[in-house]
Amino acid sequence: MIEFTKQKDFFVGIDSDGCVFDTMELKHKECFIPQFINYFELQGVSKFAREAAEFVNLYSKSRGCNRFLALMEQLDWLAKRPEVVARQANIPRLASVQQWIDSETKLGNPALQQAVEAGDDADLARTLAWSQEVNQTVAKIVRNVPPFPHVRSALEKLFSQADMLVVSATPNEALETEWNDHDVAKYVRAICGQEAGTKKETLALAADYEPSHRLMIGDAPGDYQAAQTNDCLFFPINPGAEEASWQQLSTEGIERFFSGAFAGDYQQQLLDTFDRYLPENPHWLTNA
Repeated sequence: MIEFTKQKDFFVGIDSDGCVFDTMELKHKECFIPQFINYFELQGVSKFAREAAEFVNLYSKSRGCNRFLALMEQLDWLAKRPEVVARQANIPRLASVQQWIDSETKLGNPALQQAVEAGDDADLARTLAWSQEVNQTVAKIVRNVPPFPHVRSALEKLFSQADMLVVSATPNEALETEWNDHDVAKYVRAICGQEAGTKKETLALAADYEPSHRLMIGDAPGDYQAAQTNDCLFFPINPGAEEASWQQLSTEGIERFFSGAFAGDYQQQLLDTFDRYLPENPHWLTNA
């Protein structure tokens, strides 16, 4: 865990991909998914593999989760899809990867590298190679993606009274690049990516602040769950309506947070709206 001491009266955690930066579609459709199909030999069911990966990472309540958790979920959805079963496709189950996930808290490449070096497991090695290739592809492709409109004005208002952290499942190197390249790193005390631990673990740094003075800003249900675990308020950046969400935060949400008028009815209205944006089941089940 990073060294962090309270300096201001309020605490704000902020997710990055899909929340501050409009990078989710670009990263997953151009970087993650092509390598997913390639490394896990899914060419024969590539259409369905793409749909499973897009559902898990972009269009479901799993949106924004750690890449290794997402990998296992999208393989599970793919293995159960009738069209895939009919093609008798070989969908890898990656049992050793699941065992690693169950026993490791820092689900990132460094920890996976250690697990690979400690044994001779082909699935762990393949998963690491996929993840490393994803990072290399992101570095090549993802650039010139500025923050959503109204992000800067919101960060400036929050900065006046709040200690802020980036709380993300993205690797630190990518986060550092994006936040520094777009001159918004100056607003946050630290950038905490997947190497720092889970979002729940990072948000534990809010413990020194009054519960009504803790806020998490995110675009995924996992962000809200991390906030709940640490008794933080939550402002959702609704997928597909990010600009309107940031405008609402900047024009009314921040004032309510600082004045103590956020919890209660206002918080519940935000959560009710957020819940309607992302389904639990994919379209191939709901349309059946």
